Amino acid sequence: MPTFELNLSDDVYAEFQQLAEQEFVSEEQAAEDLIASGIEAYNVSVVDDERRDEMLDGAENNMFDTAEDPGSLEDDRL
Repeated sequence: MPTFELNLSDDVYAEFQQLAEQEFVSEEQAAEDLIASGIEAYNVSVVDDERRDEMLDGAENNMFDTAEDPGSLEDDRL
């Protein structure tokens, strides 16, 4: 089995030790499972097959650009 050295900040290492103690049999198992989970999560690709209307995209992007700031309106009742 390959081995490697990893430098962690004290805070991250403390969290790792606590998690390993509570959830895993050993630090080695914790490291292997957490690294494998991270690799699996990292390799997830999102596919967006939904076609979008360019006009709708433009309207969504400009929605807040054209809105007036309610705080800047003068109160005519005073």
